[in-house]
Amino acid sequence: MARRRPCGLLLALAAAVAVLVAAGAGVASAQETCSGTVPALPRRGARVSVASFGGAGDGRTLNTAAFARAVASIDRLRAPGGAELYVPLGVWLTGPFNLTSRMTLFLARGAVIRATQDTPSWPLIEPLPSYGRGRELPGERYISLIHGSGLQDVVITGENGTIDGQGSVWWDMWKKGTLPYTRPHLLELMSSSDIIVSNIVFQDSPFWNIHPVYCSNVVIRNVTVLAPHDSPNTDGIDPDSSSNVCIEDCYISTGDDAIAIKSGWDEYGIAYGRPSSDITIRRITASSPFAGFAVGSETSGDVQNVLAEHLNFFSSGFGIHIKTNTGRGGFIRNVTVSDVTLDNVRYGLRIAGDVGDHPDDRYNRSALPVVDALTIKNVQGQNINEAGLIKGIVDSAFSRICLSNVKLSCGASLRPWKCEAVTGGALDVQPSPCTELTSTSGTSICTNSL
Repeated sequence: MARRRPCGLLLALAAAVAVLVAAGAGVASAQETCSGTVPALPRRGARVSVASFGGAGDGRTLNTAAFARAVASIDRLRAPGGAELYVPLGVWLTGPFNLTSRMTLFLARGAVIRATQDTPSWPLIEPLPSYGRGRELPGERYISLIHGSGLQDVVITGENGTIDGQGSVWWDMWKKGTLPYTRPHLLELMSSSDIIVSNIVFQDSPFWNIHPVYCSNVVIRNVTVLAPHDSPNTDGIDPDSSSNVCIEDCYISTGDDAIAIKSGWDEYGIAYGRPSSDITIRRITASSPFAGFAVGSETSGDVQNVLAEHLNFFSSGFGIHIKTNTGRGGFIRNVTVSDVTLDNVRYGLRIAGDVGDHPDDRYNRSALPVVDALTIKNVQGQNINEAGLIKGIVDSAFSRICLSNVKLSCGASLRPWKCEAVTGGALDVQPSPCTELTSTSGTSICTNSL
């Protein structure tokens, strides 16, 4: 983390206010929500406990089979409205297990689902078709600790119980270059709908924490995601080729992007062709050595219609990072980021077309991404090292980029904006925006977008 610079403490106070808002103390929080993305679900008709299937919450007994038996029993029950799997107080050591449709996984207060560190026993699954291979290594990938595919009506909630990935053993393998396959997520739901994740702590994931992929109607609220800042690739929440997603009132402190919207990787994402769309993100407090809010860099299936607002990021590498690369193809379009406070952040804003690696050498170098109609407004930042970089692609310039009421400061040491291959406008921006955003026509575009 960068050392705090003596440029004022106002935004530190703002961070504290944001935490209260994220906890539901703010009036706006009570009035403005996207949680209706998933309609009210029916009351579960039955409840089973993992302890009734041979489970033991002593931190030593391996409960993988107990969780599997409990989920299978929910399938057999066919209870009206589905059933709840209750995890009592205790530490429930387990390997990966699958969920089923019409179920609630409920963690009591003090309950911990803890991943085993017996990595050789961890099952493998096929790579995602929109990635063509494991994200880190060719071939298969390790299944997530909690997994589900082709499901409907799944709730993961509780009384702020913890899902602990015990990721250090995986991070060490990554650092030593001894990983045989791509690391597992804590939670991955594939091709599923009507998902609610709330009131849970996710901790020390081996890789990305929460990964809904090919999903629709997803609500993630009142979630805490924690991992050390030096833990590799521990993204907080990554909606991927998913639609109608609501992320609200979360606290995230991890080793990589707090929230990153994705949609597939190069030629595989282009071929799969499923966008991420209609995503609302609000009231997030986060800290990361990378970005608080990101799009990309895997955006080959398109990203569109995104609103992110009331965000508070501190002690981070980037406040807002929109990233893609030659070979990605796809477009990033109609993204609005509003009402952001930043404190002790290296880059206030970065929009760049040269970020990210490729799955193999078969990607199409002529597949140029389109970045269009991005609005960044009402951003206040202190202790900022560099205002920002907007770097398009020469043969695919970023267009209709609008900055409005963006005010970043850190005294005389603040480095100015840098821009290349971009058109758009800027209104009331400090420090003074780059000339590419100050033309009369660009200002008109910006005014119209607001």
